[in-house]
Amino acid sequence: MGKVVAALSMSLDGFVADEHDGVAELFGWYQNGDVAVPGADPRWIFHVTEASAGFLRPALCETGALICGRRLFENTDGWGGRHPAGCPVFVVSHSVPGGWPRDDSETSFWTDAIAALEAAQKTAGDRTVSVSTPTLTQQYLDAGLLDEITVSLVPVLLGAGTSFFGDQVVTPVRLSDPRVIEGRGVTHLTYRVLR
Repeated sequence: MGKVVAALSMSLDGFVADEHDGVAELFGWYQNGDVAVPGADPRWIFHVTEASAGFLRPALCETGALICGRRLFENTDGWGGRHPAGCPVFVVSHSVPGGWPRDDSETSFWTDAIAALEAAQKTAGDRTVSVSTPTLTQQYLDAGLLDEITVSLVPVLLGAGTSFFGDQVVTPVRLSDPRVIEGRGVTHLTYRVLR
């Protein structure tokens, strides 16, 4: 079975979105370089530095399933039906939004976070399951189900917003020393969760 990895861009003061759910300050690194990194869907082409390309290419290619919450799903408009990694998306939500599920999209909806993870792992096989939501990251950490945390650390202080790790219940969570990739306007840090 593949790894379960939480991966988000984060401000230096620990936020993954500003207080209005904005991510513009955090996502600038996706378009601040000369190296084109295409997603699985031709609508998604990132222009990053060579260093960030070395981080982003494997992340896109190795992801076999993505888990997110309803808020992220709606904020991205469901990625137009296809995530940039081209993988199936598992949305944890109390209800299914209008117009979904769709025949042209590998998006499914789950009321239970653990059941969603089990289904995503089965679908992903040996590939990575990416978790792209703070609340689910915290739940999977608390349950001992997360293998790695990747933080794309952006040198900005947002002051308020959605915290990546603000509501952790089971602490301390010990992590390995990071694998570090320095990009422009971002430092990619990957930590193994130590058990």
